[in-house]
Amino acid sequence: MTEHILIVDDEPSIRDSMQQFIERSGFNSFAASSAEEALELLHKNKMEIVITDIRLPGKDGLELTELIKKDHDADVIVMTGFTGAYSYEEAINKGASDLVFKPVRFDELLLRVKRVLKERQSSKERVQMLEKLQELAITDGLTNLYNSRHFYNQLKSEIDRSNRYDHSIALLLLDIDNFKLYNDAYGHIEGDKVLVRLGQIIKSCLRTPDSAYRYGGEEFTVILPQTSGKEADTVAQRIRTAVKDETFYPASGEANTITISIGVTEYVKDEEVTAFVRRADKAMYLSKEHGRNRVSSLFTDEVS
Repeated sequence: MTEHILIVDDEPSIRDSMQQFIERSGFNSFAASSAEEALELLHKNKMEIVITDIRLPGKDGLELTELIKKDHDADVIVMTGFTGAYSYEEAINKGASDLVFKPVRFDELLLRVKRVLKERQSSKERVQMLEKLQELAITDGLTNLYNSRHFYNQLKSEIDRSNRYDHSIALLLLDIDNFKLYNDAYGHIEGDKVLVRLGQIIKSCLRTPDSAYRYGGEEFTVILPQTSGKEADTVAQRIRTAVKDETFYPASGEANTITISIGVTEYVKDEEVTAFVRRADKAMYLSKEHGRNRVSSLFTDEVS
């Protein structure tokens, strides 16, 4: 990718010669004679670096720097011919990545541009690495669903919203029926394939606001914001049917199916998180007790 560099200077000779040098150095360049003109170009074009003089008509270079750092993803190199009037610290505090003094030596400017670009790339890689680490910290490595730690954090957040705005929230707890028998018969590698596919099926049955989690082992949970218990029951039945209709081939030429038992419950205002989850768990075990491959709903007025 060829980087885009914007030169801002109200002296045509300096602006033109610098733009020609930047172009010869292998970059795409733009030029502006004022902060206002520079901002117009920034709104229309993606720039990696802006090189601006401090003294400009209208807004000066430091004001321009502040606006760029506020509204655009670009680094700023500030130029000044007034060594006593502006300090390096002042420019950096405004958001500049570097300060150079006029008359500018082009070879020195090129070194500074390359340094800023290198630091810019390193910063992006650090951000990407942190985002990846954060994603790994909340994701189950096998199914790519969220993990149980994130489940409790997200559930607490959704409950806070539910209490604040009086929105309903429902919870599903799912468990694969007789999964130990499947693992014993075909091995854990085939069992893992079932877990991965189940995660995909669950996600395919949800809306954008909903979220699915691998709760542990062969158990999964689903948070359904702004959803009543009755509506959640419909979602649960959709998931149960989709899983029942899926065919697995764990051994050569041998087709197999699995079923799941699901518990459904709806949050009651101001109740504890643990009580909410425990009720979904009890509902799921009702499905097990009544023959598996079914959905059971349990609400507070049904709990003895």
